[in-house]
Amino acid sequence: MDQHSGESVLVAGGMAGGSADAAAALLACDAFWGAGLSRDQLHELAAGLGSDVPFGLVGHTAIGSGRGDVLTPALSRGEYHWVFAVRDAGLSTARVYAEFDALAGSGSSALGPDSDLELLQALRAGDATALGRALRNDLQPAALELAPELAETLAAADDVGALGVLVSGSGPTVAALARSRAHAQVIGAALTAAGVADTVLTAVGPVPGARVIASPSP
Repeated sequence: MDQHSGESVLVAGGMAGGSADAAAALLACDAFWGAGLSRDQLHELAAGLGSDVPFGLVGHTAIGSGRGDVLTPALSRGEYHWVFAVRDAGLSTARVYAEFDALAGSGSSALGPDSDLELLQALRAGDATALGRALRNDLQPAALELAPELAETLAAADDVGALGVLVSGSGPTVAALARSRAHAQVIGAALTAAGVADTVLTAVGPVPGARVIASPSP
């Protein structure tokens, strides 16, 4: 089972991989060229590159509004152990959103932060069990319509006691919340044995956004 520490993610996997890379590249260019851009200027540029890119700069835990690029920090205590079941074949974000529109109908409206009060309360309390119960992804039904095999991955994680399991972003990656690092290893091993993922990764969050790390002195 592969280990994942957050320094790289897969593109088209539903984990904002391209957006994370864009945030890192933006920060690197600012440092390399000595542009000296403020955080607000970097955020504005990041939002122009993509809705998820600003979060790649901010990191930690935040609520996204607008296109997802307007971020408000959210209080979160403790750390959370995740398992990601990744498939080699990606899902097009545009196709998933189109399927969401088809399923929801033109009269659907976006849910605001108040709809996630239970989730925010769980984060503030550092309660992983409550967080697992509160997890929801409105894009999951659309992703399952396009990739019905993901239901097997969701079920496999649930069968080994994941606190919560859902499709990550627009998919096809499935994210499972574990009780501990050891439990994450158990879930990962079960997903690998069930053959419901091409790669299994583990991660601990929340983590900071993109940052420049100085090279050690020779």
